[in-house]
Amino acid sequence: MAPPLLALQSIRLVLGSTELLTGADLSVLPGDKIALVGRNGSGKSTLLKIAAGEIEPDGGERFFQPGTTVRYLAQEPDLSGYETTLAYVEDGLEGADNPFRAQYLLEQLGLTGSEDPKSLSGGEARRAALARVLAPEPDILLLDEPTNHLDLPAIEWLESELKSMKSALVLISHDRRFLSDLTRVTVWIDRGETRRIDRGFAGFEAWRDDFLEQEEKEQHKLARKIVAEEHWVRYGVTARRKRNVRRMHELSDLRKKVREYRGPQGNVKMTVSEGQSSGALVVEADEISKSFGDRLVVDTFSTRIMRGARVGIVGPNGAGKTTLIRMLIGDLAPDSGSVRLGTRLELAVLDQRRATLDPDMPLKDVLTGGGSDTLTINGESKHVIGYMKEFLFPPEQARTAVGKLSGGERNRVTLARALALPSNVLVLDEPTNDLDLETLDLLEETIADYKGTVIVVSHDRDFLDKVASSVIVAEGDGRWAEYAGGYSDMVAQRGEGVKARAVDKLQAVPTPKQTPKSTPTSQKRKLSFKEKHALETLPKQMDALKAEMDGLQKTLDDPALYNRDPALFERTTEAFVAAQDKLTEYEDQWLELELLREELEG
Repeated sequence: MAPPLLALQSIRLVLGSTELLTGADLSVLPGDKIALVGRNGSGKSTLLKIAAGEIEPDGGERFFQPGTTVRYLAQEPDLSGYETTLAYVEDGLEGADNPFRAQYLLEQLGLTGSEDPKSLSGGEARRAALARVLAPEPDILLLDEPTNHLDLPAIEWLESELKSMKSALVLISHDRRFLSDLTRVTVWIDRGETRRIDRGFAGFEAWRDDFLEQEEKEQHKLARKIVAEEHWVRYGVTARRKRNVRRMHELSDLRKKVREYRGPQGNVKMTVSEGQSSGALVVEADEISKSFGDRLVVDTFSTRIMRGARVGIVGPNGAGKTTLIRMLIGDLAPDSGSVRLGTRLELAVLDQRRATLDPDMPLKDVLTGGGSDTLTINGESKHVIGYMKEFLFPPEQARTAVGKLSGGERNRVTLARALALPSNVLVLDEPTNDLDLETLDLLEETIADYKGTVIVVSHDRDFLDKVASSVIVAEGDGRWAEYAGGYSDMVAQRGEGVKARAVDKLQAVPTPKQTPKSTPTSQKRKLSFKEKHALETLPKQMDALKAEMDGLQKTLDDPALYNRDPALFERTTEAFVAAQDKLTEYEDQWLELELLREELEG
């Protein structure tokens, strides 16, 4: 067997007073395809940074074969100091590397090469960083969540690209299909240590479950043995002194093992607060269409969603998935066609971008709505601390501002809040972002057990296969079609997956090693300050208008108002119509800007 290109042995790392890694090993052989897995907070990203030389461990050894080339994709890449994205990618190349791969990879990832790094969104910066690590075709690729910010066409392209490369691969990802298709070895970080199995991620989870079950049996045997030894200490016949001393030492060692045993990290508990049953029909859309300026987003689409359905919506970034969902749930009127909503609908909405989370609001107030320490789940009052624990938040985080939480923690907050609302329709926009694999399992089970209707937008193929009863897919040019089954069923019926949306080239592409200085006319189109400000402030203005309309509606609901005060009735009616028109204007403006943002970042 060839010697490893990279070897980490007995790696230790302490963060504060916590030992994050207590004896982690990682060995990378030529051509290895390794899935690095573990719970959120188990140290996956930290171990990858140690392998890349970004962090020095507190103990252990790190070895590289001389001459080995390594490239590391961090979750938050730094592009400062470069004039263009092409210059950034080319700077990662070495003498013998193919200079044309830099431009090729940028184009495949939706960039032109002439973007100013200072103006990039987080998603665009990550795509540029992905091109930089792939371009040299190194001996080892260390990739931390490479599919973040990628839509389905880009994920499938990346999967194909990695399969064609000879580089050894160490991969962290929450995308099960991506991991299963690419890896042949799995390294599991569990309670500070690593365990390696020579099978890809597709076979890992069954092995892990067997391992934990066996470990639980061993702990049970250990507890029984301690009981037997304690009984001997109390009631056994006294034997020779040396024998007694030995057995007392053995009992002490057994007790120490029990004391020092670290069980697996607890799982999130998800309980959906279900409302009353809706009518049999939830949504019926008849030839609905929607345009923004000259751009047709939805073209004469029809569907019928019945109670209990699980509908997945897929498409490339900028295809108009948010627009379609808002029309289906009655938040946005179509330009033509009609949408009929069923009776007794109660919606709970999970926002992909967590835009509804006030970053300065404490965690407990986000969950309770403020002013209370309790919330009601399925008719039962529950203390907020207990509810936080179900989603793996310790009590000391109750007053932590949500803006200071990690991406995975914020996603758990939005899930916890959405699931706490009484509902019979769940609308989930990218619910799998930043969740670990065990939490994804529980979310899938929760959706399966939910008695209501689910509408979900996701780029996770495995998740859609497990939860969706039908998939609505963007066909291009505003056309949408619905297919029975999950994502794989849709691909089998169409003969292809989701295609990337065609985007016009905004400028000429520079040739390799001839990167121009960025100028206002050569930069890629980006959102102006005014557009960004409108995206941030329009939702609050729409909420204020809705509150104003609710107040006006209450006044108009008085059946005696017209006879008692015709002038007030007239003024109130005019104010309501004006607010309604203004709300429609704001909604159209926000959606147009949101589509533009998706297009530029996608």
